[in-house]
Amino acid sequence: MKLETQKMIHQDKEVKNTKSKPKPSCCCSHDEPVHSENGGHDHGGHDHEHNTEGGLFKLFMPSIISLVLLIIGIGFDNYYPQNWFTGYIRIAWYIIAYLPVGIPVLKEAYESIVKGDVFSEFFLMCIATIGAFAIGQYPEGVAVMLFYTIGETFQGMAVNRAKSSIKSLLDQRPDEVTILENNVAVKVKAKDVKIGAIIQLKAGEKLGLDGELLSDSASFNTAALTGESKPDTKKKGETVLAGMINGNTIAEVKVTTAYNDSKLSKILELVQNATTKKAPAELFIRKFAKIYTPIVVYLAIAICLVPMLFVDNYVFSDWLYRALVFLVISCPCALVISIPLGYFGGIGAASKNGILFKGSNFLDSISTIQNVVVDKTGTMTEGVFKVQEVIIKTEFDKEEILKIVNALESRSTHPVATAIHNHVGPIDSSVELKDIEEIAGHGLKASFNGKELHVGNFKLLDKYSIPFDIDPSAIVYTTIAIAYDGKFAGYLTIADEIKEDAKETVSKLKSLGVKLTMLSGDKTNVVQFVADKLGITKSFGDLLPEDKVNKVNEIKAKNETVAFVGDGVNDAPVIALSTVGIAMGGLGSDATIETADIVIQDDKPSKIPMAINIGKQTKKIVWQNIILAFAVKAFVLILGAGGLATMWEAVFADVGVALLAILNAVRIQRMKF
Repeated sequence: MKLETQKMIHQDKEVKNTKSKPKPSCCCSHDEPVHSENGGHDHGGHDHEHNTEGGLFKLFMPSIISLVLLIIGIGFDNYYPQNWFTGYIRIAWYIIAYLPVGIPVLKEAYESIVKGDVFSEFFLMCIATIGAFAIGQYPEGVAVMLFYTIGETFQGMAVNRAKSSIKSLLDQRPDEVTILENNVAVKVKAKDVKIGAIIQLKAGEKLGLDGELLSDSASFNTAALTGESKPDTKKKGETVLAGMINGNTIAEVKVTTAYNDSKLSKILELVQNATTKKAPAELFIRKFAKIYTPIVVYLAIAICLVPMLFVDNYVFSDWLYRALVFLVISCPCALVISIPLGYFGGIGAASKNGILFKGSNFLDSISTIQNVVVDKTGTMTEGVFKVQEVIIKTEFDKEEILKIVNALESRSTHPVATAIHNHVGPIDSSVELKDIEEIAGHGLKASFNGKELHVGNFKLLDKYSIPFDIDPSAIVYTTIAIAYDGKFAGYLTIADEIKEDAKETVSKLKSLGVKLTMLSGDKTNVVQFVADKLGITKSFGDLLPEDKVNKVNEIKAKNETVAFVGDGVNDAPVIALSTVGIAMGGLGSDATIETADIVIQDDKPSKIPMAINIGKQTKKIVWQNIILAFAVKAFVLILGAGGLATMWEAVFADVGVALLAILNAVRIQRMKF
């Protein structure tokens, strides 16, 4: 089953429409994913078979045949004796019952041995069942292989269920789009569309690339990207993303991002790579299984042969039976499958809610977070600014100042720049700026008509020793200072709205026992004003990127774990430094999303405590499975070695425990966070 799990997890988006090759339902192995001829991963198993009753029947057909023959055979043996059901006929009957479920496992065992992996779960099952036949325990030999195969089939179904929410993401990007060429609609491959092309999107169609809406307005279903089912109405000029589904009107979109650079492409890449970063428990189990399985085989040999030296009435067949029981019990399927499945289920549950974990190791990390440090703008506030006041000194031409400020801010992607642009209007093409420079954490500077222009916070003016005659701390709103020709020219005030779920986020984080701190490059009084509204007791403003790094280092110096949540380019260094970095994926910069360990697709801060809860529940389920598997196996192994357990107890210790662990692992898919 392990092979099937790994292959399913690493399914490539390029084979989403390709039928998988039929494989045996039993697939425990330590092999890595294998690339198929079509360039993707041959993910094996029953990827497309679980959606119909016919598919399920076909999936269980080998097990059904074996079960019917086994029940009839047991009936003839114990309840309805038949004179003809003896000798070779009886042996042949049980061999026929064995073959439908045994052949795939025998084949996999052979292939594993050829690849150098002798001590696989297949090998254990083959030795145990063939050995049972060798000592005349035919019904038990068939039963062990039958229930093992049923367990493996259910495991395959569980994996398929766990990956369904992720698979829906992989299916979101259309291969073709309709573009307008000389007002004629032409279908082309999405990956061939150039930036600047106009896409015509009909009602119900998925957008293939990121772009700017040219139509006056359009309603989009963004569930695939954000987990939100509520339609999102976009207006002309607003950004729309690949994977969004158009509502009930035809919309036109101007492509602004290449196919491979779209938000959805990055999301798909994150999802596909998520399982390559293993949690410590997964890494431990993988190493453990490679050491554990051969040890068990040698112990089974010892159980069979060593008593010959010490037991007077030694009977080879009795001790061989004990050794075979020991082998069946010791099969590590429950651990090998349920633990990766638990983490994979956690990643799936998170992605269904618009949270992308870049690896199962981050599910573990987020579950132990003691501190959450949040940026203000774009994280706890909307990041959508509006100019409130424009105060320009009388000795300056207000219109000219705003014109050149607008031209300079057009070089920035910061939400403040957008607010200024929306307030002032189109950029005057006659404005020629020179020596444009961005001063991190301060603002922008340039030269216009031979005179220097500075636009940013008041620290920018302090940096260049430009005096000003107002007290910035007395202004509650975000303030943009302007200096021209070495003189203070005035300022703009800009307001940002607190996100509707920000207060709920603070409350939930406190209930989880997490300490919360807010950091911002914005003015201290503005940051304090927002913090007070939200109930955050620790907040710091007027911070440069390096100041944020220092604040996080102060927390880490106390040997406490910290998650930093941000969205801007300046947040990338501190996100990289944190125990867990979380990026707001909607407004977030590409650098921040790339650096982060977790991406919140819809920019809702309430997803922060949700991510912590998912991590905690995933870890809890994984450890429940580890304890259950070890406890039951240890108990029944002792019974088996002492001759007190039969093959039937062995089947429970292996398949029964595996099924219980799997049922426990898939619970996370049904949980509400």
